[in-house]
Amino acid sequence: MTYSEKPRSNAWYLLPIFIGMIGGIIGYLIIRKDDPRKAKNCIYIGIVMMVIGIIFNIMLLGVDVVSNPGFNVNV
Repeated sequence: MTYSEKPRSNAWYLLPIFIGMIGGIIGYLIIRKDDPRKAKNCIYIGIVMMVIGIIFNIMLLGVDVVSNPGFNVNV
């Protein structure tokens, strides 16, 4: 089954950038029939944003904010 390709706006890439993998899936489901290439790119961007988020969270696991005396906060 082939679908007629209608060009979609590049603003659809903002959905996976801001919402991550969930936004990539939503973007894919909405534009898959009109622009399959852009829909697949939404999935890929969502995966990349998810991996970046995981790496960022792992980096933050080693930060000990409470015992750092540089913040001058009494805990």
